[in-house]
Amino acid sequence: MLKKTNKVLKNIITPAFILCAGVSFAKPTIKGLTSGNKAEQVKSDVKDAKRRAERRIPGKLKVHSAGLGIGQTFLAGDFDDNGDDKITFDLFYNYSASYSFDFMANAHYSSHKFKGRKVELSGVALGIKGKVFQMDAFSPFVYGGLGFYQPKVRRMQADELMDSESKVVFGYHFGAGIDLELNNRFTVGVMAHLHNPFDVSQENQEEVEGAYHKLMMTCFYKF
Repeated sequence: MLKKTNKVLKNIITPAFILCAGVSFAKPTIKGLTSGNKAEQVKSDVKDAKRRAERRIPGKLKVHSAGLGIGQTFLAGDFDDNGDDKITFDLFYNYSASYSFDFMANAHYSSHKFKGRKVELSGVALGIKGKVFQMDAFSPFVYGGLGFYQPKVRRMQADELMDSESKVVFGYHFGAGIDLELNNRFTVGVMAHLHNPFDVSQENQEEVEGAYHKLMMTCFYKF
């Protein structure tokens, strides 16, 4: 009888002891979860995760920026025969449509002379700028699209210097580069850019055909 009683007490007391011990250990845990320190820790973790996300995807959407490019312009085709390579300036406008793609417009004009001959290049190029990848504030990109060009050449025709007719033609362009975002206002980078206007037909001369590419440093101001 005594053994049976001890067995019953053992079966009752042991689970009760385990249950009480579990509750006593759980109380500090629940209290810790609902404490102000824990809330601050969670808030800090959320901010850290947000900062890491912002570092992976720099910049903001729907931001306008104006840019200036300076570098060397290299001539090809008829342009190379009648002008000399030189340092030139380009103007840019950029609009961040998404985290991966921007709209970018380019406007440029330059005059290249060589032994009495001359090449005048002017154009407005519109295109899409796609970021290859982003790491912190560093982002390589590719750029391409279509544009309007008005090349003009002074060249030898029938043993005399003649100016070609000035006409606006369509053309294409593409390029690649690297951007580095310095802060919320300024972005600097390097860029290689090829322009290829379509051939310009002439009434009394040979058609004008040529291309040119630029290697430049860029600086953009966001507003």
